[in-house]
Amino acid sequence: MVVGLWWDAIPWTYPGGVDDERRAQRQRRRAHWLTARLLGLGSAFIKLGQLLSARPDVLPAGYVEELSKLQDQVPAFPFAVAQGLLEQELGERCAEIIDLESEPLGAASLAQVHRASLRSGRQVVLKIQRPGLERLFRLDLDILQQVAAVLQRHPRWGAGRDWVGIAQECRRVLVRELDFRIEAEHAARFRQQFLDDPLINVPAVIWELSTRRVLCLDYMPGIKINDRSALVEAGIDPAAVAERGAASYLQQLVRYGFFHADPHPGNLAVAADGALIYYDFGMMGQISQRLRNRLGRMVRAAAARDAAALVEELQAAGVIATDVDPGPVRRLVRVMLNDALTPPFSSNVIEKLSGDLYDLVYGQPFRLPVELIFVMRALSTFEGVGRSLDPAFSLVAIARPYLLPLMSASGNGPNDFINELGRQAAEVGSRALGLPRRLEESLARVEQGDLQVQIRAGETDRLLRRLAVSQQLGGQSVLLGALVVAASVLGTGGRPALAVLPLLAALPVGYGWIRLQGRLRRDARLEQLPGARR
Repeated sequence: MVVGLWWDAIPWTYPGGVDDERRAQRQRRRAHWLTARLLGLGSAFIKLGQLLSARPDVLPAGYVEELSKLQDQVPAFPFAVAQGLLEQELGERCAEIIDLESEPLGAASLAQVHRASLRSGRQVVLKIQRPGLERLFRLDLDILQQVAAVLQRHPRWGAGRDWVGIAQECRRVLVRELDFRIEAEHAARFRQQFLDDPLINVPAVIWELSTRRVLCLDYMPGIKINDRSALVEAGIDPAAVAERGAASYLQQLVRYGFFHADPHPGNLAVAADGALIYYDFGMMGQISQRLRNRLGRMVRAAAARDAAALVEELQAAGVIATDVDPGPVRRLVRVMLNDALTPPFSSNVIEKLSGDLYDLVYGQPFRLPVELIFVMRALSTFEGVGRSLDPAFSLVAIARPYLLPLMSASGNGPNDFINELGRQAAEVGSRALGLPRRLEESLARVEQGDLQVQIRAGETDRLLRRLAVSQQLGGQSVLLGALVVAASVLGTGGRPALAVLPLLAALPVGYGWIRLQGRLRRDARLEQLPGARR
């Protein structure tokens, strides 16, 4: 894998020349290979891949896209083992379980699910954790910690990335997933949110039959949400299902701030009456009130197509480093807003925005909160499912009434807009009162000769950079030519074996020359971006 990444970074390894499409093709092949290896390595690495699919600031877009498809379906463990684990975890309470089906409904990297009946006649499913999983998990996570430390010390791969911190965060999240009591709490809280909505079904937790390694839930059968033909045969309108799913997720984000962070089609089904069923609550997300308020200001800035205000909000939220030149970022954000908000709206606008966002944050000083990445990924999933169910599906149209609360300062009432105006007026007043003091300080610095004026000319900076690169390129070209001549002279002399020495010395020089050529081409492409010369 490491050799492959090094090979992909060399321009002359691409037959016919290197371009973005050829790089993307190789990236997809590497990502597919990595996904297959993670599946073969086992539970901890599968979960690690799923977590890394939410980090576009760490991995290129091709890897994020491929890892997001990672489904943790693995062979089931024997039924006798499942029975033994139930007896070990539940003890005498196992007597309440009758008619436990030997064939699991599904098997995943953490657990497998069996259908059963209780003595009361209640139909349930039992999620049983794989035997010895915690010990293997911790061993694999220790290995990952060591790999992260090696990556952190690498001069290129470790620059600008906290691999050790990412490994520690993955460890914290994955160890929590091993405790099914936490998942039970998530399921109960999520169910509470939709108790009054008959069109959203969430299975109830049977607490007396749930432990750290066993989770007992109500059995709720349904049709997979992306099985359009089965929905039509059952007399269910696929378009209504698509709208219901998107609306329910927007409710989770805007109204409750507690949302299902892994809503792929395997975790969503449709009941016989058309109600939407949610499964699997091991991975949930939470948006704090502070972050929702910040999102509200971002939504207002985006609705006004104010790229400068949106970038300021992103910097205030810590998404963009404050010491970064905001000019190029504003240009990219302006292009993204124009593409997303100019009618007619594309049916896959969220998918495009997610791709643009992933391209924007990778390799740049951006650090998106994991919650926001889960939100974008989940919305993209719903958008794709909605399009498969209804070609006329538009997430933007469904989202409008749910975004209105975010347009106010906190989403709690009509007076919030007035409060926001008051806050901005107070901020302007505070800055105005501070002007005399700042002017006095500036004049004092002028009198003392301490005032420094810094002028940035974007076009001049670019020309100077290109000139410096061109000078380096010229010097390396001369050196490379001299080494080739020396090799030719030595090769025709009495000791031709000595010609190898200048050729070996020419290898790093040639590699540096190729890299400089790539920098010149990359700078030329950046100058062609919209607004690059403004």
